[in-house]
Amino acid sequence: MQATNSKELDKFELYLVDMIVKLQDCQSAKSLESCSKCEFYLSCELRTDYVKAVYNSMSKGDTGGFEF
Repeated sequence: MQATNSKELDKFELYLVDMIVKLQDCQSAKSLESCSKCEFYLSCELRTDYVKAVYNSMSKGDTGGFEF
C-alpha cells in the first residue's frame, strides 16, 4: 500500500498497513480468501486488532460512540 497524493501516512495508517499484511499472511497460510471462512472467525485476536486498526485509521484515535 502506498501513500496517495504525496501524503505521508500517519501512525494509525502505518499500523493499519502492518495489520493488513499480517491478516493477509494469515489468510494465505490457511489457504483462505476471507476471514469469514475461518473456524476462528469470531474469536480471532488478529482480526479484532485489524478491525480496531481500521477504526483508528478513520478516527485518528479519537474515541466516540462506536463499539465493537
